[in-house]
Amino acid sequence: MSIHPTAVVHPGAKLGAGVDIGAYTLVGEHVEIGDGTRVGPHVVIDGHTRIGRDNHIFQFSSIGAAPQDKKYAGEPTRLEIGDRNTIREFCTFNCGTAQDVGVTRVGSDNWIMAYVHLAHDCQVGSNTIFANNAQLAGHVHVGDWTILGGFTVVHQFVRIGAHSMTAMGTILLQDLPPFVTASGNPSAPHGINSEGLKRRGFSPEAVAAIKRAYKTLYKSGLPLAEAKAEITAAVGAAPELGILADFLAVPGRGIVR
Repeated sequence: MSIHPTAVVHPGAKLGAGVDIGAYTLVGEHVEIGDGTRVGPHVVIDGHTRIGRDNHIFQFSSIGAAPQDKKYAGEPTRLEIGDRNTIREFCTFNCGTAQDVGVTRVGSDNWIMAYVHLAHDCQVGSNTIFANNAQLAGHVHVGDWTILGGFTVVHQFVRIGAHSMTAMGTILLQDLPPFVTASGNPSAPHGINSEGLKRRGFSPEAVAAIKRAYKTLYKSGLPLAEAKAEITAAVGAAPELGILADFLAVPGRGIVR
């Protein structure tokens, strides 16, 4: 373990083996940091925050502070971060609220660039990429392997499906289904993330099935309910469509369409 002499680490904090705490960093009483995690200089980690193994948190980030919610009354809500995440400069991750599940969660193996904001009660999966200045309002759910372009802004309670992607400057006011790429203000769909799917090992047959499902949802002219039914019926022949069918079955803010 390496703690810089200028760092302030509360005696109640729990630090694992090989943790590195940089200069002028503050670590609060209820913080747990797993083995091998590196925390740069001038970072504040506070609240009931648990951070896993082998993460790298760069300078000037604020991790685990109270949510920016006027209803928050000091409840012991939490922030949980998985393993092997890269969190770049000036990121702000807030704890959850009592009005939701009470915990903000970030999975593992995420690449989170500078100035990213994760508001209270966000649920972020694993293997995502958040480019600079991606901003999530409260209660947003982000699936695995999602890529958010720089300056993407997401409305509260929006769901973003696995393997989806947004372009720079996208404004998401409604749910973005799995596999779909979107851009604009307000956002509009622009096909599927086919190149990302190929890189992740999806077979040509699976990619073709996802393309057909996209056409059913966006190009067929079918009412949304009928398009959902067709996609659900296709899951038997193309199991990869299961996550899309399950996503569409959950009522939300409506989908980008």
